[in-house]
Parts: sequence; structure tokens; C-alpha cells
Amino acid sequence: MRCLVHILVAVLAQRARADCPDYSSYSRERHEPYSSGRYSLSYQRPAPECRTFTLPEVEQTISNLRSDISDPDLFRLFENTFPNTLDTAIKWHGHAANNSDEELTFIITGDIDAMWLRDSANQLHSYLPLLESNSSQASLASLYRGAINLQARYLLTSPYCNSFQAPAESGIAPAHNGASESDSVTPPYSPSSVFECKYELDSLAAFLQLSTAYHEATGDTAFFGRFQWTSAVQAVLATAREMLTPTYGEDGHVLTSPYMFSRDTRRATETLSNDGLGNPVANGTGLVRSAFRPSDDSTIYQLLIPSNMMFAAHLEGAAKIAADLEKAGRSPGGLAAEMTSFAKSVRDAIERFGVASVTDSQGRTDTIYAFEVDGFGSANIMDDANIPSLLAAPVLGYLDKKNPIYQRTRARILSKDGNPYFMKGSVSSAVGSPHTGPGNAWPMANIVRILTSDDDGEILTALRELVSTTDGLGLMHESINAFDAGRWTRQWFSWANGLFGQMILDLHRRKPGILKQSFQ
Repeated sequence: MRCLVHILVAVLAQRARADCPDYSSYSRERHEPYSSGRYSLSYQRPAPECRTFTLPEVEQTISNLRSDISDPDLFRLFENTFPNTLDTAIKWHGHAANNSDEELTFIITGDIDAMWLRDSANQLHSYLPLLESNSSQASLASLYRGAINLQARYLLTSPYCNSFQAPAESGIAPAHNGASESDSVTPPYSPSSVFECKYELDSLAAFLQLSTAYHEATGDTAFFGRFQWTSAVQAVLATAREMLTPTYGEDGHVLTSPYMFSRDTRRATETLSNDGLGNPVANGTGLVRSAFRPSDDSTIYQLLIPSNMMFAAHLEGAAKIAADLEKAGRSPGGLAAEMTSFAKSVRDAIERFGVASVTDSQGRTDTIYAFEVDGFGSANIMDDANIPSLLAAPVLGYLDKKNPIYQRTRARILSKDGNPYFMKGSVSSAVGSPHTGPGNAWPMANIVRILTSDDDGEILTALRELVSTTDGLGLMHESINAFDAGRWTRQWFSWANGLFGQMILDLHRRKPGILKQSFQ
């Protein structure tokens, strides 16, 4: 009966917004009032009654920065992008059917009605500077708690999967994923709860990231002892340990892989080689395999270094939550120590196996972080705009941006001669991705470039590109053609929008003078 009540309330809420325009279509069109700058950027926020969630502190932040951002086009971008997740992507916020105290938050990535673990964690991360302890269901803290609880449910159901359907309590029908109809996946999953099941190590890390962010901002340790957080962490650890499994045993026999994936497709990045096993991985590296990248593209070598960086950094943070729970008698003894030890072993493995020797066009040899390795000596020297990336290593909390290996890696990543997916063009020069193919630069990468730089000139150049390449729509695209800003992919990419707002807040804190610059 309680479940029916939850569903009825959800259905009525959906009907109340039935007259609101579909944002997938709305965001493809320009809307007045336009910004007063040379790019005449569209206003892209839905009407207040059509926004999926409203937070007064976000509205106040936008109002406060109006006088601190001098350029009208730059402010319009911030005004559109920072609240975009709240405006458009909080598809449902409620409570579990079997526990009215357990908050749940279903966050879509944008133009797909499914919740990615990685995307949803990062979408909320944009508002982290505003997060504080609050018991109200109308608060940012409640959105965080609901997302943590729902991610825990997902991980306990299908820990190898990356993208999930709306919870039954929401009354939202499962989304159809035509691309997955031919998938053969081990372990199997139910399409009623899973949208797609590509195993990505960063999905496990995203749950730890979201948890750590909430705990550090609120100090609310008690929350983590109330529902399924500890069980979900144990599922994360078990899955990651299973994915330490190499391809061959000590006697040379091929070992049974805990995870396999194959799909009928014309795109090599949509399936794994060797009939779903993936390319061989050496024994004893201590690195955790990842079948897919954060782009949802398959890895070439399964030991994906940025994802291992993210996993190690956030496992360390989440271990502090487990330690506090242990002190309170709300968590199994030894869990925090296990998490800390695992994180250290992954860090050691990254520094041992994830650093590669490269030679530049001048014949100079140096060491940098590889993007992927296999433990046999092969390394993929590149970077991908999707986070976690090598460029974003400081943003992940893995290292300081002044780290010398990172600085050498960063220089190579941001060079057309050192990174096959660095797109150098007349309208944008930024890291791209195999996900959108050669020639397409990603605004997300330019945003990360700003977040990891102290150089005013580099920051201003990247900001000019971001301001000038939205095709007048005033939103961050997934990618843009490096020579033609009128050719782009995904006009509605909630995570990239939020990341732009996060970057503006970061500049407001550490380089406020840059926000006084003109980009006309």
C-alpha cells in the first residue's frame, strides 16, 4: 500500500509538469532575453514552475556573482549552466517504499532518462561549496543523501553496472536502451533496474566520491550508519578485488573473468575484444581492471590509470567515514583499515606500473603517467576529455597539480604532438575523445584545464574559447568541431554545465580578477 502511495504522488507530480516544454527540444532553440555581449547568448533556464528542483542558495549565488562577473556573455553562461542540474535533471526526489526515512534522488544525465553513477555524483559535486548540514527534504543535503542511498541500492543490485533505471517508487517507466538489446553480459542483470551494464571502475569510485563529499561538508556521520552504506562499500570492495583477476593463472591457464561484455556493433569502442574478455592483463600489478572508460567506451588496455587514481583517492576519503562509524559501533571492525590498505596498494601500483617512458620529437626522453597499461609493458599514451582523466588528476584529489610527473604529463596531454586526442583548431584547442571522434574538442577538457592551472594567460585563453563556442545557445556542449563552433554534439549535457559553474566559483575564490576581464 505504501509503495502505491509513493507511485501515486510521483505520477501526480509528473502530470503537474506535463505542460512544460521538453528540455531536449527547448535547449536546441534560442530564447530571449539575449545577453548584451557580442555573442548574444540565449537564456536557457526553464520557467520557475518547470524547474525540477530549486535551492535558494543557488539562486542567491547567481545573484551575488552578477556584479563580480563583468562580461555579459560570461555571466550568461554561468547563469544558464550552474543551476542546470537542478533546473532539468532532478527527475524524482522522494523516499523508499519500505522506509519513509530513507531519502532517494534520481538524477538523469540530461537527454537520457537514466542515472549514471559517475555523472550523478559529479552533477551534485557542482554545488559542493554550498553544501551544509540540513535535515530538510527541500535542502541540498537531502539531494546528496538521496543520491547516496539510491546509488547504494544500485550497487547492491548490480555492482558491475554503470547506468540505472528510475526506482519503482518514482512511478517513472524504465527507459528503453535499444543499443543494449544484443548485449551478452556476465554477470547478468535485469533491464527493469539497469539501463546499461558497462563495468567502469570510476562508477564504483563515484559512490565513494559522493559519500566523502557529503561527509566532509556536513560532518553527518550518523547518516552513513542508518541505511545500506556499509553494505554498499563492501560490495564496492568485493567488486574491485574481483577485478584484480588477471587473464592467466600461474600455470598459464586462462582464468574465468568475473565480468565479460560483448555487443553486436559496428563501433569497436562499444564492445570488448576476445569475445567479451578484453585484451589480456598481467598478473600481480595491483591495479584494478576497468572494462570501459568514463566515456562508456571500451578500454584498449584494462588497467585504466585515471580510474585507478580516482578509486584510490576516494577510497582513502571514504575510509574516514568507516573509521568514524567503527568508533560509534555502527560498522564492522576492520573495514576502515581494509579500505586504507587497498587504497595504498592501488597508489603504489599506479606509481610502479602506470608511469611510462616517452620520447618527444626532439629525441628527449622523460617519464609521464600513461592513460592505460596492461602490465606486460604495453602503454596507451593519450588522454580523454571525460573525467576521470589524467588532466583531472589534481581535481580527483590524487595528487597536487605541482607534482613534477603530473606537470610533464599535462604538457604532453595538451599538445597535438603528444596526445592523439588533443584537437588543435581555429575556434577551440582542447582534449577530445574517441567517443566523438577526431576533430571534436570538448569544453569539459577546457574547464578542467582552467581548474588545474595557475597561469592567467592559459586560463583566459580557455575561457575565451568556452564563451565563443556555444553556437549562441549559452550551454556547454559535449563536444564542438575544433574549426566550426556551429557543429557540436549534445546541446544538453548537465554534468558539463555544472562543471562550468563549479569552475567559475573556483575562479571567484582564487582568481577573482579574471572574472572582471572582457571576452568581447
